[in-house]
Amino acid sequence: MKKAIVLLNMGGPNNLDEVKVFLTNMFNDKYIIGAPKPIRKMIAWLITTLREKEAKHNYSLLGGMSPIVGHTKRLVRRLNNELDADVFYVMRYTPPFADDIMEKLSAYDEIFAFPMYPHYSQTTTKSSMEDFVDSAKKYGLENKIKTIDSYFDNDLYNKAIVEKIKDAMSDVDTKDYDLIFSAHGLTQKIIDKGDPYQKHIIANMEATKKELEAQGIKFNSTHLAYQSRLGPMEWLRPYMSDKLTEFKDRKVLIYPLSFTVDNSETECELDIEYRELADEVGVADYRVAKAPNHHPYFMEMITNMWQESLKN
Repeated sequence: MKKAIVLLNMGGPNNLDEVKVFLTNMFNDKYIIGAPKPIRKMIAWLITTLREKEAKHNYSLLGGMSPIVGHTKRLVRRLNNELDADVFYVMRYTPPFADDIMEKLSAYDEIFAFPMYPHYSQTTTKSSMEDFVDSAKKYGLENKIKTIDSYFDNDLYNKAIVEKIKDAMSDVDTKDYDLIFSAHGLTQKIIDKGDPYQKHIIANMEATKKELEAQGIKFNSTHLAYQSRLGPMEWLRPYMSDKLTEFKDRKVLIYPLSFTVDNSETECELDIEYRELADEVGVADYRVAKAPNHHPYFMEMITNMWQESLKN
């Protein structure tokens, strides 16, 4: 039997020309902008028009493309070298799209679609899975697909997070630092409608804190904040921009809790933009840990979940 694993993620521009494609597709997603299609299309056009220049500038700081592309390709290569399955990836808003690989997948007997989102949300997991299944239906493949909703509480995943925290703090005493878990924001409206994302984020933070404690790693204090706010609506609080102002003359480590692989939100927003704010505030030392990327614990977790899917 031929087996395939497909990593599903939001995506990011492969080059500066794709910035407009990325923004247009993202803000046309009904789970991101919950308005009727004609109105959503107008809103998407407006946001894209207003944000394209700034977004291109930010991606130019990162080499002209999103870091998510390279990190994902490296993870795919490593998994392909280790597993008895062919590993692919698809993105929701930039190539390769689900439609781009579906013809290849028609040759496989079992397809494990793995969301690269640790926490379930309609804006991420549901959107990507729905798009993937819709594409699969065109080839009659929908019944071959198995997936998983979330894994924020998985022991291996949280061990991977702690290893990345240890990497970032290898030359200092963690007790001298405050740890801030930074999660991608969502509008309060989406949470109020029952989206479990915030609950999963908080549970993930608690699971990671337990793993830190189990390994005897202590920080001065631990906090949660939300980044990537957009527009005038109320978003999940506290905002990262507000939280950082509390740490004048203190040392801070940021961990990007929402992300399995590094991307523009980690390498530009956290590591460049918020570093500038930290300097303005007077933070004594500002560090940003890496996401799991292709850490062996993360790869082991994916392998275990894939193998478990074969039994069902």
